[in-house]
Amino acid sequence: MSSLKKNMAYNIAYQVLVIVLPLVTAPYVSRVLGAEGLGTYSYIFSIVTYFGLFGMLGIANHGNRSVALTKADRGKVSQAFCNIYVVQLVTTVIALVVYIIFVSVFFSGNKIVAYIQSIILLSYVLDITWCFFGLEQFAITVTRNAIIKVSTVVAIFLLVKHRDDVWIYAFIMSFGMFFSQLYLWFQLHKYVDFKKPQFAEVKRNIRPILLLFVPAIAYSIYKLLDKVMLGSMTGMAQVGMFDNAEKIINIPSSLITAFGTVMMPRITTLLASSDGERISYLNRISVRYFTILVVGSAFGLAGISSVLAPVYFGPEFTGSAVLIAGLGFSLIFVTWANIIRTQYLIPQQLDRPYVISTLIGAAANLVVNLALIPRFAAVGAMIGTIVAEFAVFFAQLLFVRRQFPMIRYLVPTLWLFPIGAVMAIVVFRIGAVLGPTFMALVIQLVAGGCIYGIGSVLYLWLVRDEFFESILGKFGLNRVRGRHSGKLD
Repeated sequence: MSSLKKNMAYNIAYQVLVIVLPLVTAPYVSRVLGAEGLGTYSYIFSIVTYFGLFGMLGIANHGNRSVALTKADRGKVSQAFCNIYVVQLVTTVIALVVYIIFVSVFFSGNKIVAYIQSIILLSYVLDITWCFFGLEQFAITVTRNAIIKVSTVVAIFLLVKHRDDVWIYAFIMSFGMFFSQLYLWFQLHKYVDFKKPQFAEVKRNIRPILLLFVPAIAYSIYKLLDKVMLGSMTGMAQVGMFDNAEKIINIPSSLITAFGTVMMPRITTLLASSDGERISYLNRISVRYFTILVVGSAFGLAGISSVLAPVYFGPEFTGSAVLIAGLGFSLIFVTWANIIRTQYLIPQQLDRPYVISTLIGAAANLVVNLALIPRFAAVGAMIGTIVAEFAVFFAQLLFVRRQFPMIRYLVPTLWLFPIGAVMAIVVFRIGAVLGPTFMALVIQLVAGGCIYGIGSVLYLWLVRDEFFESILGKFGLNRVRGRHSGKLD
């Protein structure tokens, strides 16, 4: 198996583990803690994450890119790591101290849960995942998360038993995050030597770190501020509804994130070797296949949401159905923007368009949230997210329209939308006839998968997709091969 396919498989596994294993516990936790308890945890977690974002600044993307550019030379990687991590150490410790002061003096919610979740900020202090991603060492992160996440799931089932066990749930989740970061430090010596930070280089890193922090904090406005605003303007039950809807949406979203994380260092390396033809091929294939994935996910979730929410989370979370359906369609814009960002803007070090587009999205989200959350609660936050994700994609599309032919890549994929719509209508009717039962959900998933799967295969056949035909070729079914072999080297 080629290195890119290995890394893609490893990182998809990494992202899926982060999302899917908590989903194993979601039906149990939703029923034990209820919308109020789950909302309390999610509300405080969103606040903690904001402090973590201020601590990490733009270190994750900058560190990933910097290590990727020097990964052929252990000495340069070591120096780059030490120069960047010293900045992270200072800023994350400051964030931790400020958070403790904030909880002690200003926070009026559940202080016990808030103090427990300070452990999450300790995990930010130790977070060096960006270094392993830059080195394309994804197997280590997968192994780490497999062990820790499974242990977390077991602990939740054993220890969380009552509605007032929110603090236990918070401790298990927080300690899991902390230990997952601590584990990487025991592996670091295999790839990095500790060197004295060079003050001049440390200073040189600060500007790009701060520049990449702007889109990180702007992006967080429509990923985290929704729940903070919901908790402040409505109630914890609405936060719980919205949080559970996001858990479902994060499954396909994790695959998108995984792909972008793998492709960014690979595209950066190809740019250094001036392999423009290979870059063009990877961009075209990624747009096509991830549009297939996200269109199927969006329409599929819309079709099954009215059955999925009460069956999976319990009758108390029936209100999450409309949120799952709406947020699913925001994933289409997330996917397209992610491809532009990770495969063109960041590898080309075009940080300014990235910053501006996320600021536009944040502003759009904030305005819509302020207007709609007081009246429509979680549905208003859902609309704000959709508007924000579209604004980010559209802004990035305008910035790159002359250099990155995104429109040309997207036009052939528009045929996927009627396929998705047919699937959504069929599975929705199945749910309406059979009602909110587990068997209905299974039938919906099987029927939807067959309809969209057959439609997608037919689409790939008609557009003569290179990668698809390379697979057919292994069975002697291919027609005319394109210029590329279809291999993801």
